[in-house]
Amino acid sequence: MPKEPKSPALREQALAYLARREHSRAELERKLAQSGHGNEDIAALLDDFEARNWLSDRRFAESWIADHRAKSGPVKLAYELRQRGVPDSVIEAVLAETRDSELERAREVWRKKFGAPPANAQEKARQIRFLQGRGFGLETIRTLLGKHAPSSTDDISV
Repeated sequence: MPKEPKSPALREQALAYLARREHSRAELERKLAQSGHGNEDIAALLDDFEARNWLSDRRFAESWIADHRAKSGPVKLAYELRQRGVPDSVIEAVLAETRDSELERAREVWRKKFGAPPANAQEKARQIRFLQGRGFGLETIRTLLGKHAPSSTDDISV
């Protein structure tokens, strides 16, 4: 059994954060440390929370992706999760579960922003940059925009 933290205020504060939304371990650790709690107490408390399954990086990643995947591709989602301290192994596992819907999500983002096939190479390049900025991979963009090739002969390669 993990060591109990000395401060009940620490436990209450951590539970209050988790009651609002899922947090990664790194996020919660950072927030609690900013409140002036000791690192040893924080680590013991977070170990206890993980053992009770109250804190889970995988659950946080699943929640984050569910909330943000309508506007972002897997590259951007993975970057944002890394920024929040989620391990790469967890990110890869959770993103692998949503890969089949990546093309549909890219199509929906593209449709909302553009709605019409690119008229020329310059417009196609603009659409590609937009989709890359949203975190979609080149293979997905090629598949999506390959169907909407510019009508001019000055085609760009994706």
